[in-house]
Amino acid sequence: MVDYCQILKDAKTIAVVGISHNPARTSREIADFLVRKGYKVVGVNPGIKKAGDIEVYPNLQSIPFELDIVDVFRRSETIGELIPDVLAKKPKVLWLQLGIRNDEAVKPAVEQGITVIQDRCILVTHKECF
Repeated sequence: MVDYCQILKDAKTIAVVGISHNPARTSREIADFLVRKGYKVVGVNPGIKKAGDIEVYPNLQSIPFELDIVDVFRRSETIGELIPDVLAKKPKVLWLQLGIRNDEAVKPAVEQGITVIQDRCILVTHKECF
């Protein structure tokens, strides 16, 4: 059984994959929420360098520090493309946002001991926990 609340209590750094520069997009709203809650948040999007005050990197491997959570806003069918970077970065948790699930693609992450959460909103979960 995954203890979502403990994951969020222990986490310090979160990468938001698919972050948008548009503050009205869900990925950006959630990233901004996480910043307000005290997490160190960075974005991953090859098309932008900043999302408001959030530093954005072109890919996970270019982030120069360890990550506790990789929070993903990408279509379910593209998750497999992200897995090699996830395995190389070795976050504690791979979190696929609400509506995102790909059991086959995440198997290698599970096998490497990375906790995988699928089809669950990190913002809603945070509000349930705190």
